[in-house]
Amino acid sequence: MAVEVVMPKLGMAMKEGTVSLWSKAVGDPVEKGEAIASINSEKIEMDIESPAEGTILNIAVQEGQGVPPGTVICHIGKPNEKIMINDHVTEETQSKIDEQEKPKTKESPILPMGDRLLITPVARKMAQAANLDIEKIQGSGPGGRITKEDVQKVIEKRGIMSVNTEERKVNPQPTLESPQQIPVTGMRNIIATRMKESLQSSAQLTLTMKVDVTDLVILQKQAAETLQKQESTKLTITDFVAKAVVLSLKEHPKMNSAYIEDKINLYEHIHLGLAVALEKGLVVPVIRNAESCSLKQLSNKSKELARCARDGQLPIEDMQGSTFTISNLGAYGVEHFTPILNTPETGILGIGSIYDTPRYIGEELERRTILPLSLTFDHRVLDGAPAAAFLQTLKRYLEEPITVLL
Repeated sequence: MAVEVVMPKLGMAMKEGTVSLWSKAVGDPVEKGEAIASINSEKIEMDIESPAEGTILNIAVQEGQGVPPGTVICHIGKPNEKIMINDHVTEETQSKIDEQEKPKTKESPILPMGDRLLITPVARKMAQAANLDIEKIQGSGPGGRITKEDVQKVIEKRGIMSVNTEERKVNPQPTLESPQQIPVTGMRNIIATRMKESLQSSAQLTLTMKVDVTDLVILQKQAAETLQKQESTKLTITDFVAKAVVLSLKEHPKMNSAYIEDKINLYEHIHLGLAVALEKGLVVPVIRNAESCSLKQLSNKSKELARCARDGQLPIEDMQGSTFTISNLGAYGVEHFTPILNTPETGILGIGSIYDTPRYIGEELERRTILPLSLTFDHRVLDGAPAAAFLQTLKRYLEEPITVLL
């Protein structure tokens, strides 16, 4: 009897999942545990593995289509097996099966793949279209997983034309360039919708400030070396900033709030969101009750959440309920920027790239280390002065870093 493959429930709050890509077609043989499709919901994307060995009999949900959890997306069984629905085969279903089982005039090349070879569905399709042996491609993803960037690099080195080149009509003397259109689906669509809603539903203003973190850098290096020897964990500047933010929020509780239905909701606990960049967008894992965490605990939790996010193993529950968010673009050389609120939160802090500059300390000109900060806040909740006061408190903690440890 054919096995039903259903849309999984990726979290308690999940209402709909979308098939972003099918890596198998009707009639393709599959092994148990082999990836057959890629799905996404909210900001989670993952592969669906075949629950049994057999053949793809039909595909009930097309790429880009969203369905509730538990919906059958395909069937796997023996070749030419009829699909039973409520102990009967519907005429419509059977006609689709017959059509899908007609001999194909052209089949995609089947490339060899080791039992443990990890590759994303998009990368597999690109490799098949370019007739590449995926066993010879070096993966750069988690656990050596081959990504589309890895395949693209091989294609560029070999001078192979892109997958869609044959479908494009080349005009020797084009009068007007026709752009490639990319459907906005999955994670990108969610991010686009939320960012637009954030700007349209709040009164956002960004304040910037430069913080002298010369002493903090010295303390961070000393603490990092000590902790790394003991626990193989390294404290970062971002860890210190996160702790300083938590302490500052305790002194400025109105910044730890949300504007919902014409009411300002003040939160007793601090649930700190940390923006994490992914290949296809970004997610915001949440450290709950951050006010009760030590510096080391904040560091460990942030690293663990970031790792889960990049590996696609972060539950939806761990991306909800933040009361304040931190976004860090320092690694890209950005100094000040305008982070967009993770509404309905009142504030979000942007961390820029640290740099050295000469600065007078009294009568002496010294080399000092500067950290740029950008605070975006909802002007419906706070005015400029109290928002600036929050930044000043944060600056005080960072310029007197020993207070972060007390």
